[in-house]
Amino acid sequence: MMAHKHDAPVVDSEILTWWRKLFWSWLLTIPLIILMVLERIFSISLIPMDYSVVLSLVLGFPVIFIFGYDTIRSGIRGLFTLYFNMDSLIALGTIVAYLTGIFFFTGVVQDYSAAAVMIMAFFTTGKYVESVARGRASQEIRKLLELGAKKATVIRGKNELLVDISEVLVGDVLMVRPGEKIPTDGVVVKGESSIDESMVTGESLPVDKFVGSLVIGATINQDGVLYIKASKVGNDTFLAHIINLVEEAQGSKVPIQKLADKITSVFVPVILALSLLTFFNWWFFTHDLSRALGVGVAVLVIACPCALGLATPTALMVGSGMGAKRGILIRKGEAIQTMKEIKTVLFDKTGTITKGMPEVMEVFSVAPKNYLLSVSSSLENLSEHPLSKAIVNYSKNSGIKSFLKVKSFKILRGRGLQGIVGSKNVVIGNSRMMSECKIVISKFTDKIKGFEDKGFTTILVSENKKVLGIFGIADSVKDDSMDAIKRLNDSGYKTVMITGDNRRTALAIAKLVGIKEVISDVLPEDKARIVEELQKGGMVSFIGDGINDAPALKQSNVGIAMGSGTDIAIESGDIVLANSSLMGVVHAINLSKATFRKIKQNLFWAFAYNVIAIPLAVAGVLHPVIAEIAMALSSITVVTNANLLRRKKI
Repeated sequence: MMAHKHDAPVVDSEILTWWRKLFWSWLLTIPLIILMVLERIFSISLIPMDYSVVLSLVLGFPVIFIFGYDTIRSGIRGLFTLYFNMDSLIALGTIVAYLTGIFFFTGVVQDYSAAAVMIMAFFTTGKYVESVARGRASQEIRKLLELGAKKATVIRGKNELLVDISEVLVGDVLMVRPGEKIPTDGVVVKGESSIDESMVTGESLPVDKFVGSLVIGATINQDGVLYIKASKVGNDTFLAHIINLVEEAQGSKVPIQKLADKITSVFVPVILALSLLTFFNWWFFTHDLSRALGVGVAVLVIACPCALGLATPTALMVGSGMGAKRGILIRKGEAIQTMKEIKTVLFDKTGTITKGMPEVMEVFSVAPKNYLLSVSSSLENLSEHPLSKAIVNYSKNSGIKSFLKVKSFKILRGRGLQGIVGSKNVVIGNSRMMSECKIVISKFTDKIKGFEDKGFTTILVSENKKVLGIFGIADSVKDDSMDAIKRLNDSGYKTVMITGDNRRTALAIAKLVGIKEVISDVLPEDKARIVEELQKGGMVSFIGDGINDAPALKQSNVGIAMGSGTDIAIESGDIVLANSSLMGVVHAINLSKATFRKIKQNLFWAFAYNVIAIPLAVAGVLHPVIAEIAMALSSITVVTNANLLRRKKI
């Protein structure tokens, strides 16, 4: 059906690759660490120095030049192209330090090859953590592809043929039974039914379909047999269009440049120049090549802190763990950096601000209320429509224990229900149905308008053409939506609601929760475009839960998906709220800011040792062995500081 090929789990393979590199790197590095600690701290030599150096060179070669090949290649390329990044720093430091092991046998310089191996092992660990933190972005496309129907029942002549979806042609008539997926986009040519379009639109209520109604592929037929004429197939379908939007938004979203890379782009060439200058100065003034090399290497070693590679991922790992315990899942590390720049918080309505399930909000009764509820629930109990379930649930909660016997029950699609209860003809439905049944409702016009102004769907109940009462039904607001949005407003964020609902309903919900700006009557495919327009005024965070929200989640600077939403929405989000509470948005913002502060602190500590130690190294006071200890201390400081994040209240 689709031309896309996204079957290969790209990110999964990347995580696995880094895990293998990490495992083998540490397997070879740990013996060197043990030897170095015993020899340099406890003065215990298990093997002669010459053999120890050879062992460092042998065990270190695969760690640096095989498992670290991509890093070395990128770093060396950066040196030649003058585009310096973290890889340049690591490549330069590890290669120079490793080469000291070879030159050690000339008697010119001391051996620092073990330090080189440690640097690469720590760096590999950081890269593995980062690859896990980025999340499995490629899965979202695969999940979309899985939504579509795999088979279709095609009517050709008088025969019903079950064919692969790829064999369906424009103009084919397809038969879809209750419970089956709509195979492709088309028009109903026979039959009536309700279609569950929530997986595409995010809206909770099924949509009634008649002859001439448009249907969307991958949505689910509920309770009637439909005959559909295929109007679009393959890459022209709505589902394929949504996939394209996700791909485009994903491709156009440029990750924020790592703060560490920005610093190292200046830091690396400065250190390189300083190391060379130091080496030549010492050689010129002392005429001692060994001493000059030792001082130069000390500058390079101290300037290559493994803490720099750990600064971001360790803070992110701790922050992610804290968030997970609170139902906040950080899927994309870049969201930590971006969140602090957010100006606008854009909410989808259904399933995000609201519960996504209709409930009876208010009842106007002409007859005794218990009688109204008893008659209404007896008919509604025979229907599977969500509005019917809302009335039945309300009646049960109000004390209705049993239902009356109903005869001649009938569903009038898109209008309501009718049947005979006892000897009385009962009609339940919207204003259109009352008009068709010639039931006068003019006395209740003000009440109906009042309900509609509150955003309610109005259901009227009549008995023998006399109105018994009116139900006001709505998708109720989540308990903490108002509190969460108030906190965002008080913090200076611009809050906006976007929905496919009509303007009146949207304004009623927005007024209730405290949102000032409303964008209503929005088609699913337009959400990403609206996000893009809002981004002209600053960075935007979008919160949603439906498949139709996936492109908007990807287009936004930080996409926050509700955990109760569809898998594709969750996979498209940078942050996922497992408990689907909007207070999670407030907590996620606080957590992101706290985590980012820790990242900045870690980067500070990663360089603090350099600021202090580099002048000492240049002056020849700092021995390279002390530089190695400083590197270890900077790593310990970074990890300890990251763990202090756990004390932060969000």
